[in-house]
This record gives sequence, structure tokens and C-alpha cells, in this order.
Amino acid sequence: MRKLVITAVLLVTVSSLAFAQGTADEAKAMLAKAVAAVKADKTKALDEFNDGTGGFLVGDLYPFCFNISDGKLVAVANPNAKNLIGTDGRTVKDSTGKLFGVEQLAAAQKPEGELTVTDYLFPKPGTDKTPATKESFTTKVGDLVCGVGYYK
Repeated sequence: MRKLVITAVLLVTVSSLAFAQGTADEAKAMLAKAVAAVKADKTKALDEFNDGTGGFLVGDLYPFCFNISDGKLVAVANPNAKNLIGTDGRTVKDSTGKLFGVEQLAAAQKPEGELTVTDYLFPKPGTDKTPATKESFTTKVGDLVCGVGYYK
């Protein structure tokens, strides 16, 4: 019986940690980690982002990246957004009609490391697809724009 109770407590704890809500500072820290990963090995980093491995899917925090040349989304760890890979980010709208990808891709016009901040609605990972208020930070990394957002 004791093992059953311990297992149940662990499952509840892990479940709540798996979809814990991140903060702005945690999103910025993950973005810094994502930028470093892209600079070290772009192919490996994009694979980890898409797989949600390497510490790139923590609660509701995850990286995403667009090609600067064509605006297409090439990586995202959010399982609710996998269908957007290959989509031109400049055409992606939230439920209010806001073209938030346009704002995110504006980071390509800034120096590497300078952040662009975008507010929009987007479904949280691990939930149904109901949009939630989100703020993302994006930055240019070579030929990509990468970002991480947190849900408010």
C-alpha cells in the first residue's frame, strides 16, 4: 500500500511539473540556451527542439525557429503546433486574427541577440487547443529567428 501511495504522489508531482507555467525570465533563459545550441550545432539543436529533448520542453516553455529566407517554421517543441512546421510564419494568425509571426520575424531586422517581444494567443502544450495569452521573445541567430515564449 505504501508503494502505491508513493507512486500516486510521484505521478501527481511529475504531472504538475511537466506542465508548470514558466516565467518571462525562464523563457529568456531557455532562449539563451537555444541560441547557444543553434550556434554550436544547428542541425542537432533543431532536432532537439522538434523532439522536445535536451531540456527544450520544460512545462509550457519551448523554443521555435523560423528560416529568415522564407519565413517558414522549421522547429517547434509544442505538440499542439507540430502542424505549423513548414508554414510561412508571416501568415500565421491567432484566434483574434493577429499576424503574430510577422512581429516575431521582425527580429531578423535587428542585430543578433536583440530581442523582439510579441503578445498573442496560442494553445499551451499538454492542454486542449484552447488559446491562452502568451508573450514571446525572438532573436536572430544566423539564418534563423528563434524564440521562446511564456504563458501569462
